[in-house]
Amino acid sequence: MIAQSEIDGLCAPHGLTVSGVLAACAGDGFAPALQSIVLISPDEPRFWPLFQASTEAGDDGQDPLDRWSKRVIGTIAVALGGVAVFPSDGPPYHPFQQWAGRSGRAFVSPVGLLVHETAGLFISYRGAIALPDRVDQPALPAAPPCEGCARPCVSACPVGALTDTGYDVTACKSYLDLPTGADCQTGGCLVRRACPVGQDRRAAAQSAFHMRAFHPV
Repeated sequence: MIAQSEIDGLCAPHGLTVSGVLAACAGDGFAPALQSIVLISPDEPRFWPLFQASTEAGDDGQDPLDRWSKRVIGTIAVALGGVAVFPSDGPPYHPFQQWAGRSGRAFVSPVGLLVHETAGLFISYRGAIALPDRVDQPALPAAPPCEGCARPCVSACPVGALTDTGYDVTACKSYLDLPTGADCQTGGCLVRRACPVGQDRRAAAQSAFHMRAFHPV
């Protein structure tokens, strides 16, 4: 068995952290010898300046964050004797959202997005590592973070693009084209920012980077 703290120790210099652990099963697509899947996420706000100092962030190439993630998490996987996989792999794509739910640390929020026990609606998964060992991890949260919450996320979107019935991408992007949508475009999604869990953990520059990838201006 490997301690999660050992994996976190390898992730920390890169501004990354373990955001979930789950037992691998036959449907996950890994070799039978691989017993555990470890989800890796940004440890914000430490993550952004470390990524910005990387070669990938400054070389003007395409998909700098995906390339950085594959290099860094791939190296960590080798050190642990595991196999790294990424959300950008595919098609077919790895079921990261299902893995997040199975980890017991991420849940479906009232607006349909995943909400994480500490990262809130800002949770993102830069990669996962499948390991031949079980992982000794801290206790799981006693309850989802939305229990007892006033749920400000439900009313945060000015055009109601995010609801429990789905995501209206067209309405979202149309709003971003308006002058009133500038705050979302440069500071990040108002729904994600409304979540009390992990609030203010993500730098505006990082949110703007992701918004440009979603909706280039």
